[in-house]
Amino acid sequence: MNFENILVSKNNNLAQITINRPKKLNALNKATIEELHQAFDALESDVAVKAIIITGSGEKAFVAGADISEFAHFSVDEGSNLARKGQEILFNFVANLATPVIAAINGFALGGGLELAMACHFRIASDNAKMGLPEVSLGVIPGYGGTQRLPQLVGKGKAMEMIMTAGMISAEDAKNSGLVNHVTTQEELLPLAEKIAGKILRNSSVAISAAIVAVNANFEDGVNGFDTEIKAFGDCFGTEDFKEGTTAFLEKRKPNFSGN
Repeated sequence: MNFENILVSKNNNLAQITINRPKKLNALNKATIEELHQAFDALESDVAVKAIIITGSGEKAFVAGADISEFAHFSVDEGSNLARKGQEILFNFVANLATPVIAAINGFALGGGLELAMACHFRIASDNAKMGLPEVSLGVIPGYGGTQRLPQLVGKGKAMEMIMTAGMISAEDAKNSGLVNHVTTQEELLPLAEKIAGKILRNSSVAISAAIVAVNANFEDGVNGFDTEIKAFGDCFGTEDFKEGTTAFLEKRKPNFSGN
């Protein structure tokens, strides 16, 4: 896969996407969002890929926000369409991927950058990272899921403060708030992401995909997450991975999952 704004690499069952616009602090423009969609879609279709890490190039930013110049003169309808399409092709798309996605936040994750990180299944950050949703300082609100996912992760009060003040929080504050799972040095950020991904790769990919569906169901309006869990749990009994996992346990050996 050849792209202009991102880099994609694969090492055995692990893929990495790097947003590669360092001169723009990896800001998300229309082209980058489309390329990210294409990359995630292709990796989701690749049966060999069992986990994905996404990060930003350079040492300053994961993604420092959206490219404001692209929408500064939009109308009401154009603004609504911008948010709707972005959520459909990237942010909600990533959140509902069957393949686990880890955000490795190096530096600034602001606006659309934080929204992208929050769409990932979980996040780790370098100790120099700064996170925030500054949209109200531009006279607009977060439009790529920020008003929904931030309260889910940090609670309503903390989210309201972050959105209303348009301020940034440190990596340590983000960890204490539940926004990120781990904080480490910039040098150890990707190695830590790869270490965690390695633990994921040892487990059943088909079971992990079912778990993602079940966890996400709890946050969908009109969906009973417990019913989703029950069905997904039952469906696991019909998989080869279930047979292999239980047999390996009873035979006191490590399982060799096929992902089926």
